[in-house]
Amino acid sequence: MRPGAALNAVRGGVLMLAAATLLTVWAVPVLLAVLTSLKNEKEVLAYPPSLLFEPTLKSFVTVLTGPTNILPNLTSSLIVAIGTTLLTIIIAVPAAYAFARLKLPGKKPAGFYVLATQLVPPIGLIIPYFLILNKIGWMDSYQGLIVVYLTFSLPFAIWLLVSYFEDIPREMEEAALLDRASRWQAFWHVVLPQARGAIAVTVTFVFLNAWNEFLFAVVLGGATVKPVTVAMYNYINTEQTLWAQLSAAALVAMLPVIVLGILAQKHIVSGLSAGAVKGTGRR
Repeated sequence: MRPGAALNAVRGGVLMLAAATLLTVWAVPVLLAVLTSLKNEKEVLAYPPSLLFEPTLKSFVTVLTGPTNILPNLTSSLIVAIGTTLLTIIIAVPAAYAFARLKLPGKKPAGFYVLATQLVPPIGLIIPYFLILNKIGWMDSYQGLIVVYLTFSLPFAIWLLVSYFEDIPREMEEAALLDRASRWQAFWHVVLPQARGAIAVTVTFVFLNAWNEFLFAVVLGGATVKPVTVAMYNYINTEQTLWAQLSAAALVAMLPVIVLGILAQKHIVSGLSAGAVKGTGRR
């Protein structure tokens, strides 16, 4: 075997080992959650843990149909996450395009402000958000929680999309402008189709952030708006933690995100690939 081929084989083996390690780190907690959800509470607390047990779906039945079922909370999470995602994309796409393409006064300071908002610890904003929402009567409301989520999802989405728009070759857009297309027509028919992968990636991340958010939801939500991340605390109290039901609720809460990932998989892969290779359109 030639030295070059041997080196490539070693690199391939190292990459495979690294991928297997990362997959194991990701998969083990999920597999443990699956096993825990199929046990009864007595088997969950048994020591040493047993891998041989009679599986039961009692925990799933409880979290879906019992007195503390999470179906209303899943609805709240869907409303908040979908509303946040839609508003974020509607605002972030044209904003990111403007940052990437147009010569605007104060563009650099505005860009720095967008990035700087990501540096603020969320815990430091709880009191201002609480006072503002309480003042305008939006506590424990969908619109209040969506607006709060927009304050951190929108800067993130703009920051993520700007790099993609900068990497789209300007020549195609300029050709459309020479053909007497308006700026809006060039954006809609030329730029936007090439950014579908980037938008899919952004939609996924924004939805994930809104779906999994806990801190703002537990403080600014209430009886009317209680996302599933907050509802899971129904299975934790001072006397005991219902680990089997908690694991079942966590697995049920994962399903919408898994469905979104499957539906957007093709676009996500193309978007991540486009973001990994810098083009010549950046100026």
